[in-house]
Amino acid sequence: MHVPDGFIDAPVSVAAGVFAAGALAVSLRGARRELDERTAPLAGLVAAFIFAVQMLNFPVAAGTSGHLMGGALAAILVGPCTAVLCLSVVLLMQGIFFADGGLTALGVNITVMGVVTVVVAYALFRLLTGLLPRNRRSATASAFVAALVSVPASAAAFTLLYWIGGTTDIPIGTVFTAMIGVHVLIGIGEAVITALTVGAVLAVRPDLVHGVQGPATPLKLRVDGELVDAPAATREPEPAPARSTRGFWITGLVSAFLLAGVVSFYASADPDGLERVAADKGIDEKAEEHGAADSPLADYGVGDIENARLSGGLAGVIGVSATVVVGTGVFWMVRRRKDDERGAPRTNPRDHENA
Repeated sequence: MHVPDGFIDAPVSVAAGVFAAGALAVSLRGARRELDERTAPLAGLVAAFIFAVQMLNFPVAAGTSGHLMGGALAAILVGPCTAVLCLSVVLLMQGIFFADGGLTALGVNITVMGVVTVVVAYALFRLLTGLLPRNRRSATASAFVAALVSVPASAAAFTLLYWIGGTTDIPIGTVFTAMIGVHVLIGIGEAVITALTVGAVLAVRPDLVHGVQGPATPLKLRVDGELVDAPAATREPEPAPARSTRGFWITGLVSAFLLAGVVSFYASADPDGLERVAADKGIDEKAEEHGAADSPLADYGVGDIENARLSGGLAGVIGVSATVVVGTGVFWMVRRRKDDERGAPRTNPRDHENA
């Protein structure tokens, strides 16, 4: 649901940009609490993974496709504030280098695809995990529901902005019905991808899933066939040594490269939900040419390379590489700012096995 230039008028686009800037400022402060020397590079990996998966459009209806937004996935894995930054990095890279999502609409896209999806999904995820038993199955199911709801919520947010500042005169009820209808279907795909990814990470490294961190569940003992709480420990156990994230990081990055560089070639070529609704209802009558249309990576292809498979795959690899570098750099800076505020000595990431 990358909103192009020209769908929303200048005043509302500016207002959305101001709102997005405020959300980023709040997220930068909040991310200092969520990030440390271990999770900072993982946040960069999450941004790169979302970039890769967003290249995989999947069919949802006749002539319409959808793709992951990633707000729910990022919020559950690395925390809501860090997630907003992750999505913002991805949208910035897509807008500047790949001509995907308008440059003047960047604030709209961050608001709709970044802030709304993250806030809705994380709030619902924490609500559900607080009500359900604390186990992997419940967390995975909660991730599914949170991701499913976040997509039509994002569509509703776009509809609201269009109602206030749309550049074409289309009945708002028509826009709302069409947007919600198709994005509920896209939400199902988003939910499946999110649940599978969260479930896989929970299976191998539950300590890296921010959304399930919290007070530990009391140890249970089976006594006469019944489960009872174990007696409280007489002294605090020594903290377990931190596990290395190197292998997890490498595996995730290789997966992102394969998805963007190979699997993306088989993605659906149909227009996504917003593009289809815009074409069918006339929202795109005043769409403007993208400011980065002449980029050598525009439309996720490398210019001057005629082979479509090679061009798209190379563009995907470049995008993942750039996103992981920029994202990791941003999150390391946020973490170091946290150390500076606390007066802690800075550490070199090479000194840490977990980096």
